[in-house]
Amino acid sequence: MGHADEGSAVRDGPAAVAGGGATGAAMRALDWSSSTLGPPQDWPQWLRAAVSLMQGSGFPMFVAAGSELGFLYNDAYRDVLGSKHPAAMGARFPDIWAEIWPDIAPFVAAALAGEATWVENLPLVMNRHGYDEETWFTFSYAPLRDEAGAVVGLFCTCTETTARMRAETALRESEARFRNMADHAPVMMWMAGPDGACTYLNRRWYDYTGQSEADGLGLGWLDAVHPDDREASGRAFLDANARHGAFRVEYRLRGADGRYRWFIDAAQPRLGADGGFHGYIGSVTDIHDRKAAEERLVETTRRLDAILNNTSQAIFLMDDRQHCSYMNRAAETLTGYALEETEGRTLHDVVHHTRPDGSPYPLCECPIDQAFPENEREQGEEVFVHKDGSFYPVGFTASPIRNERGEPIGTVIEARNIEEELRAKAALEAFNATLERRVEEEAAQRAKVEEALRQSQKMEAVGQLTGGIAHDFNNLLTGISGSLELLQTRMSQGRMTDLDRYMTAAQGAAKRAAALTHRLLAFSRRQTLDPKPTDVNALVHGMEELVRRTVGPSIHIEVVGSAGLWPALVDPGQLENGLLNLCINARDAMPDGGRITIETANRWLDDRTARERDLPHGQYLSLCVTDTGTGMTPEVIAKAFDPFFTTKPIGQGTGLGLSMVYGFARQSGGQVRIYSEVGQGTTVCLYLPRFHGDISAASAMPDLAPAPRAEQGETVLVIDDEPSVRMLVTEVLEDLGYLAIEAGDGPSGLKVLQSDARVDLLITDVGLPGGMNGRQVADAARETRPGLKVLFITGYAENAAVGNGYLDDGMQVLTKPFVIEALASRIRDMIEA
Repeated sequence: MGHADEGSAVRDGPAAVAGGGATGAAMRALDWSSSTLGPPQDWPQWLRAAVSLMQGSGFPMFVAAGSELGFLYNDAYRDVLGSKHPAAMGARFPDIWAEIWPDIAPFVAAALAGEATWVENLPLVMNRHGYDEETWFTFSYAPLRDEAGAVVGLFCTCTETTARMRAETALRESEARFRNMADHAPVMMWMAGPDGACTYLNRRWYDYTGQSEADGLGLGWLDAVHPDDREASGRAFLDANARHGAFRVEYRLRGADGRYRWFIDAAQPRLGADGGFHGYIGSVTDIHDRKAAEERLVETTRRLDAILNNTSQAIFLMDDRQHCSYMNRAAETLTGYALEETEGRTLHDVVHHTRPDGSPYPLCECPIDQAFPENEREQGEEVFVHKDGSFYPVGFTASPIRNERGEPIGTVIEARNIEEELRAKAALEAFNATLERRVEEEAAQRAKVEEALRQSQKMEAVGQLTGGIAHDFNNLLTGISGSLELLQTRMSQGRMTDLDRYMTAAQGAAKRAAALTHRLLAFSRRQTLDPKPTDVNALVHGMEELVRRTVGPSIHIEVVGSAGLWPALVDPGQLENGLLNLCINARDAMPDGGRITIETANRWLDDRTARERDLPHGQYLSLCVTDTGTGMTPEVIAKAFDPFFTTKPIGQGTGLGLSMVYGFARQSGGQVRIYSEVGQGTTVCLYLPRFHGDISAASAMPDLAPAPRAEQGETVLVIDDEPSVRMLVTEVLEDLGYLAIEAGDGPSGLKVLQSDARVDLLITDVGLPGGMNGRQVADAARETRPGLKVLFITGYAENAAVGNGYLDDGMQVLTKPFVIEALASRIRDMIEA
């Protein structure tokens, strides 16, 4: 085959390939210059003949010819190609079907070797629509020969059988599901073909009869039928099969133990979609007990009369007209009438015609009578009239009697005199009323005792706490007052050599007193937080050695810090205290040693998860402490955060630790949750809000070097109700060259702020007398001085006063007690900011 230039292909192509539908048009329009087959006018006769044969067929066909196996196909083959058409026209066979080439290459090689092949339902994973799909094909490859008989390609005829194979697979799966269902059904099940031969018996058949599959299939199942029932059963089945009708027969079936039981065998014909008869699906149900019951029924009926006449329950039988047809002896005794007196009469007219007040009782209102027309069971209490005219209460049950078709044919009424029952019920109700009152009184008394006990326990814990605090403060005050007295004595004596030692001792005691105060504020959840962007991983690793020393050598500490952990906006000092508290609690839960795991992680809380944790949805990080200790019961978990609640022995805990952790977490905008199982250990997780800023910039520490002197005229307003604090702050300000203005309460300070006086900085306590706290003064002042800088100095602050720890721009907080150098530096930084 030669090649032609592009102009030749366009010029001569249409004449070389005639007809052929869409693919013929594609051949005529194709630029064949890049194909190894060359232009159609240069194709040899054998190729033209093959293409002509292919184009004239309605079956999917293709030709792969030449050294490169150039690909030609007809219209019917386009659906096989999918999106590969029309690019596949003239392309290389191996390139077109690269994904299935390993599967079909052996058949291609056989055809090129001169051997015709036939393959049926070959599974292939094709990519013809942009995705892989499982397909099946039946096809033949025939060698394509030239005039000299040499193999120059192959000719393929194919049929896609994907739909049929999937349908057959689905059918097999459906049959498998049916067999699985049938094998687990509570009854015996079977299937038969159109010829009546049994093709399937479920497992229960074989389990019951002891037959094997070979024994039971076909008509072998009849061998398990009782000899006396076998012929009739087989004939009934084959007759039904012949007319393609429903089948139902009762017979005795032999069990594996050799004993026979009665069964009912019922089946419905299986019909195909075209209505054709495919055989039966049937079930075999044990009715042996029912048969036995029927045989016993005759005997039971004979005995029933004797029983009814010896029972203490009154029984009446009504016919379909509600006329009395039977009364037992108890009914005669109850009513005072004999059967002869009531038979054929409406019972209502005999014993139920009048109310106790003497008014008539219409039949249409009688609940007993409604049991028949309503076809429902009626129960209740009524008042009957005795033959002697007296009234008496009865409890009754009226039920319709139905025939074999379920139609009501009468009513059975059971009745009994309930005078004694009503008297007993009244007595019981009176007793219960008295009992309920006594229970309520006892419950109220118990609640009072429990409340008194709780108050006593709380006061005991408070006593332990305050006693310890008093002891610690006495020690600290002794160090402070003693050092100051000695300092005063030495100065009066003119001895200046040891003054630094006394000042150092006094300052140390004061710092320890401040730390103790902060712990008390944390417990009360009223501490002033100083939230900062915090690297929690770094904080945990920084505390790891302290935690190890605190919990002791018998506890193994494992720290699992999450990579890429978000920073948290939290008071780092309070977080350290909280973490140490949790580790100490974990240690106490493992008296024999164990493992504490400290783990951090990033958490996204969606709406549902956030609601479960009583938090706004958003980004948080978690700090979890897990131990392998004794664990907590749900009752203990529910009370774990209550102040003063503790499970430790008296003297070993006041119940403040978890309460302080909870208060800190909630003040910080987070949450604490406990997950525990008795005997398995406990996990306590703190959820802290994520900080979205630059932690490196936010974490820069201020320089506490000596503050520079004030500029000319800079004025600071100091508001504090404690004169000694105002005096100290004022002296610091004057030493730095500032003009200080003092005020002892909020309203006094606000007057200064609302005047024309120059105020460069407001220093105020948060808790102030006079009806306004420090935050309220600051907010009011900013209405007329929007840029006013505010420094809160506080040792006790309501959370709301400082915005739950979050301050507006230009506001800062300094916690009492503070270092004078820190106060001076903070003042200068805020004025210059």
